[in-house]
Amino acid sequence: MTDKAWAPLGPEWRRKLPREGPFNREQMLTEFAEGRRVVHVGFVDERRMEDKLERGRWLHQRLREVASSLVGLDVSEEGVRWAREQGLEAHAVDAQSADAVEALGLEPAEVVIAGEVIEHLDAPGPFLQAMRKLLEPTGVLVLTTPNAYRLLNFLSPATGVELIHPDHTAWHSPHTLRNLLERNGWQVEGIAYYRNATPDLDGWKGALTKGARALLRGVGKLAPYWSDGIVVWARPRAEPEAR
Repeated sequence: MTDKAWAPLGPEWRRKLPREGPFNREQMLTEFAEGRRVVHVGFVDERRMEDKLERGRWLHQRLREVASSLVGLDVSEEGVRWAREQGLEAHAVDAQSADAVEALGLEPAEVVIAGEVIEHLDAPGPFLQAMRKLLEPTGVLVLTTPNAYRLLNFLSPATGVELIHPDHTAWHSPHTLRNLLERNGWQVEGIAYYRNATPDLDGWKGALTKGARALLRGVGKLAPYWSDGIVVWARPRAEPEAR
């Protein structure tokens, strides 16, 4: 398609996609957390925590191993109760409410990690505003979310199905994430892509899955904007001084 074909839309419609990555998602998040005071939002993994903990694949546990301190926040009271029984610091809260988040009275964190959360929300704008209540002024918010342009999103419709988590409310692109963050008081510092880990499967299903993941990794190196997901990190934008 030529530039003339895009001309009626205007240059403001065309956004250059980032090319950083794809990186290992969990490794990248643990690097952000290393040696820092961390709040992990959405740490409950849909009743799969015990299974992932046994296999060393629960992200919250990996963050706990590297962070100087770690607090878990989630809307799931059952999951929070389970975490507390394991000796973890955790609170049940609606992270879309700035008042509810502030009422927790937590020490301001250096890093807030919200992995695979924003695509589940009814109110992403209020959520991003609430996250400011958790951070110190120079802290960093790290978000991850599935990529609207991931390769599977273009392949699965060929079979007549949509491949999507049943609880998701939105797909996000680098631009929609940047737009949401900037509208809600954040200064974006970086955007990159991540790849998911290969599921632990045995037999022919495992071999087929590993082969498909290897193919997707190869595609991701050539065209990272087709990767599984997006990582974005941002800091609170300084409020203008009152005159």
